[in-house]
Amino acid sequence: MLQRIARLAIAAPRRIIALAVLTMIACAAFGLPVAKSLSAGGFQDPGSQSTRASELLADKFDQGDMQLVFAVTAPEGVKSVEATDAARDIIDQIKSSEHIASVTSAWTAPPAAAAELISRDGKTGLIVAGVSGGESKAQKYAQEVVDSVTETIPAKHVGVTIVTGGQALVYSQISKQSEHDLLLMESIAIPLSFLVLVWVFGGLLAAALPMAVGALAIVGAMSVLRLITFATDVSIFALNLSTALGLALAIDYTLLIISRYRDELAQGSSRDEALVRTMVTAGRTVLFSATTVALSMVAMILFPMYFLKSFAYAGIATVAFASFAAVIITPAAIVLLGPRLDAFNVRRLARRLTGRPEPQPKPVEQLFWYRSTKAVMRRAVPIGLAGVILLLVLGTPFLGIKWGFPDDRVLPTSASAHQLGDQLRTEFADNSNTAVTVVVPDADGLTPADFDRYAADLSKVADVSAVTAPTGTFVDGDRVGPPAGATGIADGSAFLTVGSDTALFSDASERQLDALHGVAGPGDRDVQLTGLAQINRDSVDAITSRLPLVLGVIAVITFILLFLLTGSVILPLKALVLNVLSLTAAFGALVWIFQDGHLGAFGTTPTGTLVANMPVLLFCIAFGLSMDYEVFLVSRIREFWLAGGKTRADNDEAVALGLARTGRVITAAALVMSISFAALIAAQVSFMRMFGLGLTLAVLVDATLVRMVLVPAFMHVLGRWNWWAPKPLVRLHERIGISESGAAGAHPGADTQAGARVATETG
Repeated sequence: MLQRIARLAIAAPRRIIALAVLTMIACAAFGLPVAKSLSAGGFQDPGSQSTRASELLADKFDQGDMQLVFAVTAPEGVKSVEATDAARDIIDQIKSSEHIASVTSAWTAPPAAAAELISRDGKTGLIVAGVSGGESKAQKYAQEVVDSVTETIPAKHVGVTIVTGGQALVYSQISKQSEHDLLLMESIAIPLSFLVLVWVFGGLLAAALPMAVGALAIVGAMSVLRLITFATDVSIFALNLSTALGLALAIDYTLLIISRYRDELAQGSSRDEALVRTMVTAGRTVLFSATTVALSMVAMILFPMYFLKSFAYAGIATVAFASFAAVIITPAAIVLLGPRLDAFNVRRLARRLTGRPEPQPKPVEQLFWYRSTKAVMRRAVPIGLAGVILLLVLGTPFLGIKWGFPDDRVLPTSASAHQLGDQLRTEFADNSNTAVTVVVPDADGLTPADFDRYAADLSKVADVSAVTAPTGTFVDGDRVGPPAGATGIADGSAFLTVGSDTALFSDASERQLDALHGVAGPGDRDVQLTGLAQINRDSVDAITSRLPLVLGVIAVITFILLFLLTGSVILPLKALVLNVLSLTAAFGALVWIFQDGHLGAFGTTPTGTLVANMPVLLFCIAFGLSMDYEVFLVSRIREFWLAGGKTRADNDEAVALGLARTGRVITAAALVMSISFAALIAAQVSFMRMFGLGLTLAVLVDATLVRMVLVPAFMHVLGRWNWWAPKPLVRLHERIGISESGAAGAHPGADTQAGARVATETG
């Protein structure tokens, strides 16, 4: 197939390029509006008890799916005429929306409930509305309500300050911020990546080719995401991955193909022969690498939250477009440009201006990557142990990880939802975010005494401030008042509200949840809990319960694919160990910076926790990208191994030659990829900043310390055992294996070792 692609590129390059341009235009026209169809939600497990309880509250008690909160502040106090008039106008405006299920406020609730909605200084009162529409649409409806209020109310009530927030608006503001961050990320990553490519390739035309392939991969992935939105919810954060990954992989794959093409030309092949040879070697590596990366990301579909599923959709689509565009467009562009591929050579111009001579081919023994690899292998054991110990030490903060759920603090402090969240945490006696709601799905036949007993028992749990039941309010086991109007019984179901004095996501909060679950339900009926604490627990449980399966799937896929590539069972195991090891530094850094707050939490608001989805997401994506470099390197090492005498010395020489040939490519590719991911650090949504930093560290550590130090050290220690497999598997690999040089076991030719002896640093 790859030979036919090469022959077609030689015969009809203009048609291929024209078809690619038309495809890009069509994908752009269809895919660019995708952001309007995406959501900022997807963090909850749709099958959990907290989700079921929330759905019951919305269906039977008109509580809404998410909260929208307005804080009305007046210097004269909540009960002043100015504040009261403003609040009533806001309430009337809110109730006019068909998507508002319920409204309660400091001005309309019964006295006991109203007191909880007034700040300690008496100047700020809250209006709390329940918004329908589920996790995906409630944010849109909430934004419409906020827009209508902010357009009319403030102008009518001068001197009254109105701040908006609540979970529904948090999601809405995250969506808006993500769209802005995406544009900022592109404005940073694209020009910087192009400059690096000019440095790597020299020629401006050669540097522009990967950018074009990346553009097609990005708009192609956007088109796929928009198609998926017709069938299911998709997270808006998937766009950030599509942009960063599309650009990074397109550059990786195109760089590999062009570098191999230049190597073939340097060895004396004609342009047509060089292109065919390039496609059946580097082209095969690209497709194999893309398959490995995509299958690593498939595992995220096994999680129930559509936030993680969306990254799987985006990742697979992006990898597919990037790889196919690279193997189809790149050879056609090479043929079409011909000698002009190296036109506008900036390095050549710089040499002329500085009077430096043109670089001359050097023996491979003089190349940096060859010499450094030999140096590592001469001291393989101490260097390897030092590298492993360093990564383990850097990863130790991850042992203290604490899981959390994204709240308003993921937004910048300039966002109104973050400002209101800070008010609720500091100025109000009761923070509704810490409350736990207990739902009794089947309340038929229960008596008031059953609810009294249950509410009294709940109120005795440590750090419970009060329990509001359908029959009254309880504190420390005693009734202190009638119902506050916020709970009740409807259609055979009931719910109670448990106030909590604990900090969200803390150990005390976890102990309190355990104790609440341990209280027997009214009349021994089953109950369901919801609230942010329970939602967080359900989300973490959904991830951790499926994590062994996901890790197992990734390990099996990686092992099988690398076995097909190498014919060895040792190299896949080595790759699994080193790839996991390469992620330890990134995971440790995330906890140390974003959870513990060191380095100013990189400009974010530390909460003492990490969003549970992010480390899993980082692992799946970074592991796949690590396999990208693994395939690049091992495929070339195996090529030289097959061309040698298969002794221990030949193993070391193959490793050195493989790194000499791919070291520059992998380093350049990692630098460009790290730029793409580092641009995510500019995001104002904290967990995306964390995601960008984690991927950047993972890529850099993998491409430097792991690929250039630990891989040669391990492969030297193992020697010929690197290539061992049981005889039945050897026969299986001879039948179905794949290699960069063609069919399994194919000899790359007698000229491979000889051609590897002469190279240039600029190839």
